[in-house]
Amino acid sequence: MKRFYTEVSVNSGDDAYWIELDGRPVKTALGNRQMLPNRALAEDMAQEWSAQGDPIDVNLFRRRDLADYAIDLISPDTDAAAAKLLPFLETDTLCYRAGPDEPFFRRQEEIWEPIIERFEQDEGIRLERVSGIVHRPQPDASLAKMRERLAAMDHFALASLQSMTSLAASLSIGLLAMAEDADADALWNAANLEEDWQIEQWGEDSEAQAVRKRRTADFMNAFEFARLARA
Repeated sequence: MKRFYTEVSVNSGDDAYWIELDGRPVKTALGNRQMLPNRALAEDMAQEWSAQGDPIDVNLFRRRDLADYAIDLISPDTDAAAAKLLPFLETDTLCYRAGPDEPFFRRQEEIWEPIIERFEQDEGIRLERVSGIVHRPQPDASLAKMRERLAAMDHFALASLQSMTSLAASLSIGLLAMAEDADADALWNAANLEEDWQIEQWGEDSEAQAVRKRRTADFMNAFEFARLARA
């Protein structure tokens, strides 16, 4: 697509912000007004437009993609979006450990247990840990409390949380990454603990490296989007 604009600006009104291209408000992929929650996110997304060359590279619209997803697909039914996240707690990667006699179990206990304990403390819930692959249901009270927690989140938060949670296969990782003091690198490394263990044992191929690089970029993009959306 040829670059069709010269000036990029941010405007505001009625407690919302939006981007304008030569004075015309940007719309979402589905044609909705792209109304943003604060200036920090709007200015960050405006920079994506300013940084474009000619032709436009749509792959550089990483924040815009999440914003459009939040507005177009999550905002119409936030309850449904929240409901889709709850199963990630029932099968949270960090709750499923190797057998106690396996070397990897010690690594999981060292890295994952402090994260799960912090999550339980922050959310006021209790989670079951499992050795092996047999599913064990999480406590009903924990699921009910988490259902309320997710239902209270807005569409921008849910968009970033959904991205991080699905990439990590862990709602605990996703929600901890939403905290103001979150260490995104440490959490993402924890989510990839099993993959890194396998690399230590058998090495890594170039294809797997490329996939990991893309997934890392997606996780960090969602993390930054969440940080900006709550600024």
